[in-house]
Amino acid sequence: MTFNKKLIEVALPLEAINIASAREKSIRHGHPSTLHLWWARRPLAAARAVIFSQMVDDPSEYVEELLADVEKRQKAEREHRKQVKVWETRKQVFDKAEAWSGSGPNPTPDPGTAPTLEGVAAQIERERLFAIIEQLVLWENTTNEKVLQAARDEIWRSWRRTCKQNADHPRAAELFNPEKLPAFHDPFAGGGALPLEAQRLGLESYASDLNPVAVLINKAMIEIPPKFAGMPPVNPKARAEMTLMKREWKGAQGLAKDVRYYGQWMRDEAEKRIGYLYPKVEITAEMVKERPDLKKYVGQKLTVIAWLWARTVKSPNPAFAHVDVPLASTFMLSIKPGKDAYVEPIIESGGYRFTVKIGKPKDTDTTKNGTKLERANFTCLMSGTPISGDYIKAEGKAGRMGARLMTIVAEGERGRVYLAPSEPMEALARSAHPKWQPEGDVPAHLSGGTCVPYGFEHWNNLFTPRQLVALTTFADLVQDARNQILHDAITSDLPDNDKLHHNDDTNITAYANAVALYLAFAVSKTTNRSSTLCTFKISVECPGDTFGRQALPMTWDYAEANTVSGPSGSFESMVKNTVAGLLSNDARLGTVGHAVQFDASSQSISLNKLVSTDPPYYDNISYADLSDFFYIWLRHSLKPIFPDLFATLAVPKIEELIASSHRHGSKDKAESFFLAGMTQAMRRLSEQVHPNFPVTIYYAFKQAESNDEGTASTGWDTFLEAVIRAGFALTGTWPMRTERENRKINQGANGLASSIVLVCRPISDNAPIVTRRDFVNALKTELPAALAHLQAGNIAPVDLAQAAIGPGMAVYTRYAKVLDAQGQPLSVRQALALINQTLDEALAEQEGDFDSDTRWALAWFEQNGFAEGEYGVAETLSKAKDTSVNGMVEAGILASGKGKVRLLKPAELPASWDPASDARLTAWEMVHHLIRVLESEGESAAAALEAKLGAQAETARELCYRLYTICERKKRNAEALSYNALVQSWPEITRLARETVKPFVTQDRLL
Repeated sequence: MTFNKKLIEVALPLEAINIASAREKSIRHGHPSTLHLWWARRPLAAARAVIFSQMVDDPSEYVEELLADVEKRQKAEREHRKQVKVWETRKQVFDKAEAWSGSGPNPTPDPGTAPTLEGVAAQIERERLFAIIEQLVLWENTTNEKVLQAARDEIWRSWRRTCKQNADHPRAAELFNPEKLPAFHDPFAGGGALPLEAQRLGLESYASDLNPVAVLINKAMIEIPPKFAGMPPVNPKARAEMTLMKREWKGAQGLAKDVRYYGQWMRDEAEKRIGYLYPKVEITAEMVKERPDLKKYVGQKLTVIAWLWARTVKSPNPAFAHVDVPLASTFMLSIKPGKDAYVEPIIESGGYRFTVKIGKPKDTDTTKNGTKLERANFTCLMSGTPISGDYIKAEGKAGRMGARLMTIVAEGERGRVYLAPSEPMEALARSAHPKWQPEGDVPAHLSGGTCVPYGFEHWNNLFTPRQLVALTTFADLVQDARNQILHDAITSDLPDNDKLHHNDDTNITAYANAVALYLAFAVSKTTNRSSTLCTFKISVECPGDTFGRQALPMTWDYAEANTVSGPSGSFESMVKNTVAGLLSNDARLGTVGHAVQFDASSQSISLNKLVSTDPPYYDNISYADLSDFFYIWLRHSLKPIFPDLFATLAVPKIEELIASSHRHGSKDKAESFFLAGMTQAMRRLSEQVHPNFPVTIYYAFKQAESNDEGTASTGWDTFLEAVIRAGFALTGTWPMRTERENRKINQGANGLASSIVLVCRPISDNAPIVTRRDFVNALKTELPAALAHLQAGNIAPVDLAQAAIGPGMAVYTRYAKVLDAQGQPLSVRQALALINQTLDEALAEQEGDFDSDTRWALAWFEQNGFAEGEYGVAETLSKAKDTSVNGMVEAGILASGKGKVRLLKPAELPASWDPASDARLTAWEMVHHLIRVLESEGESAAAALEAKLGAQAETARELCYRLYTICERKKRNAEALSYNALVQSWPEITRLARETVKPFVTQDRLL
């Protein structure tokens, strides 16, 4: 069998992919993710680029075909002549090629030898493919049919080339049909980004997951929209409009129109049933006496957006034991300039009441912090007595934790109107009596925190009675809406209604079920904004989400959104978001998607398919535990439609492939479970996948464990052990920037700004067995060059050690075995430790590129940071580094006096510094002046400074990696953040710097 090396195994325009991926994280409206919340989704841009480059041949595989084309050959020859004539230009081509390499450098040519015609032609062709990818990853082109079709054409071109090469293979009819592309499969489909992008690229797409919520999300994304693509809506309003004018319904437009219509129908029905629980608030003349700013609203009834509550416990002070005192983390309501508002508690008559004040509070700190001291500790509003976290937990578990209404947030003419609470409003909220409540236990163990220790042990505990009544009403209305859709579809007189057949999965019942699924998603999304874990976001003045992060942490003051009306948190607003997510899918007739529930360890769907997947990250996220929150509500709405998916009371957990200690009884048992299950899942892939394509696997788990053998990670080595045991070797690795760039760096937390995309193929049958020494020598030969490429690709320092695992493991997995001195196989953990050790050595060797002052500063910084140290020690070290303390004081990097010396912090450096006039310019100065300017004035000012530094600035960026590594090892989090931020801002700083300084050379000189 002949298979070609794929583009992803050789080169990628990584920076373009990373920029698009990072940008996409800030896009919400119209993104497919707005269909339903899921945790740790991969960016569509990265998914699209990876799958495309996974299917397209690298040009080195068809270079003769390229040269056979006369026009391309002539172009390549012209390029060849330029390369021979001007070595600098030729070197740029090779540098570019090396920067795009995934698992190691391309061979550096001898400067005296011209590159081959074939090599130049292949590189020109790669640049053409890169141009396709660079367009493909742009958010604006997500549904651009012209751009997508160009990518599909390229995939077909490679596929037909492969089919031609394997036409005589015994299984050609099964594996190499030139008229049909292989299908795609993701066995850990989760939020559906990968199956969706495979479908967009023209592949029949299969998504499987053990989690029913994930299966439903994938049905909504890849299975349902193509089935009903181009179909007109069935609702009577649309029918009436279509009798007046004809229009073409593209993609999911008709389906979305029905979701919007029947969503509005549900909202109107809910208001009839429970609208009395969500009254408007009338502004009276009495209110104006205390609040003159309300005068313009007198006599008006304003829609309430949210009610803000503070949890309460009995005061621990015996004198006030009868008072339920508030546990308020803040009394601030709005911090928008000119619209400041806050809650002011008034103590009177042995108790207290809340009022609302407009403007800035006199005691800003107290108002900002409410009654909160630190963590779960508060102070009694009545007496000032401290309230400990243990006391609060005991009160909560005893069922004595209550809540007190603090503020009513209403919708005004140009923003929010904050009103003091009233007894009738509070009494109305307490009058609700739910007829149904969700059952099940809140997870007691979540890495990001859980509210269980405070007595919130069951799902119904997370909702107020009014929230339970409202959410149950909407959940019940899903089936009512489905029945209404059936009625309207049957009675529809649309001329195109023959698309709704009665004998297959595109019949009227299937269509009603499909609309019902999207409506149930709107209800489920409403629950995310309608629990007592939702705080009020004062920066944007609206209720937040239950899942602000991947956890269910305790909240003290919470926002109860108006689910019936209002712009934020209402069911109506969630319907709009759901429709926007549906319309973002460019559903086309002829595309096919399948979403099914299956355990990845036993699935057989991957047979002869292309596979790209994003498996669970060891113990990072408990998907099953978290998704129970949504499952209980979706089950209430959709069990009659999907009885198999909702056969259990909760999401299946025992089989979930995460290393959960509390499920399996111990850390060791959890690790064994994860290793066995992931090995089996990976083995299923290695045995089933189409032999022509590599498998791509996303993984992001920070190494955080060190011992005498070095730094490694149970999460990483267990996962890689599974991959290798399954028979895979790594043929490429790519650090993809899949998390938000503004994510705070949490040292020691297992979170990354980048995912590592592993490119895997089955290991060769004739792979050699080598010694540990051979392996180490290979690492020392290949890893420094790979490190240079990662840095050239602007990998974030926080992710450098993770990214370096790839090239290192590519060396390790090319061998059948690596044997130690005793003849025993070297474990993955031992290999990881050696890779990290070699990486440290390579970073240390880069110090040779720095000036002597900078080398001294590095050594001093590693020992002392920016703290003072003894002058004598500093002087001794300076001699070893061929410099002097006095010289470094004159250079402006050091302060010396009274027998002590210390490095100057960035903020202490002079703002008047000009590198052009600095007679003793150091890399250390460049880095810290750039940090000073970046942190105080922003990227534009840093760009102006970089423009002055010119080519020397690159040395400063290289130094940042070494400094970050030191800070991470020494737990200096603040400094680490600065060095990481500078590197992450570097592409934008460089772009702005180019605009600052125009090139003075002509095009002729460049050529």
